Amino acid sequence: MTHSPQPGTPRARIPGPQQPPPPYPRIGAGLWKRCLGGGLALWVLMAAVTCATGTGALLPSSILLGGFLVPVSFVLWAYERHARDLGVSAVLGCFLAGGALGVFAAAAVEPYLLHPSLGTFLGAGLLAVAAQLGALVFALRRQPGIRGTRAGLVLGAAAGCGFAALESCGYALDAALRAPGTGPGTLVETELLRGLAAPVGQGLWAAIAGGALLSFRRPNGQFRLAAPVVRTCLGVGVLHALWDASHGVAARLVARLTATAPPAQPFAPGRTLWPGAGQGHLFTLFSVGSLVLVALLGAAWARSLAQRDLPWRNTP
Repeated sequence: MTHSPQPGTPRARIPGPQQPPPPYPRIGAGLWKRCLGGGLALWVLMAAVTCATGTGALLPSSILLGGFLVPVSFVLWAYERHARDLGVSAVLGCFLAGGALGVFAAAAVEPYLLHPSLGTFLGAGLLAVAAQLGALVFALRRQPGIRGTRAGLVLGAAAGCGFAALESCGYALDAALRAPGTGPGTLVETELLRGLAAPVGQGLWAAIAGGALLSFRRPNGQFRLAAPVVRTCLGVGVLHALWDASHGVAARLVARLTATAPPAQPFAPGRTLWPGAGQGHLFTLFSVGSLVLVALLGAAWARSLAQRDLPWRNTP
């Protein structure tokens, strides 16, 4: 005989089905904004104290923070929006591997950049792309389920940003060691410019190459160097070369438009001096405009790849 509960007696709650925990750690939305805002405020404070006091005690911290701030924030944004299912380990592994292999590739090609030319820039770009794709292969060799265009875009961007972060730190340290008399302002300017260019430079080019590589990855995890992948790498190398050659291209355009003699070494790094103020303004316009044009071309290319209806993790 069952007894019905008395009126007013609270009924015991029957627990519902338990949801399994997600396979990836939860990261709060907007973490990249807090990371970028807080890191930028701290970096500005470090730079202000360094410039005011002239001491070098904060230079190592300023170099590391300035080099990693924008690339890490960009990778966090990409993870929050597009890569939660890929896992933190895959993103972090590609970031670290891309940084390590990219720095080795840059060190190998640096002696050849002493005599810059379009061919040298193209070779450097192709070597950088090869290093970033090698980083993806190394980091994802034991994760055969990660493939598809969108996964390649995100993880390729992580590898490129890892390279950009270490590269920015290297250039900033080189500026501090080679020109100690110029003061910390040169270091701050170097990190600011390279930090802003990281997502639309190395990060964007590696994202395009990674999207092509992982879109042709087999279900068993084997990477394929298919013809579209090779063509994409060549195209990314061309974008890399155009970015590096923007200085020389601007110098030649100014010389042609103003009927003046071009510089002896238009592709050499550094500032090009012109006899007239108008020529200097034209050079700045063409130099910055060519960088913006290359960035827009790369962004349009990456956007066209992202719009493909390819899953992140295909089933065999």
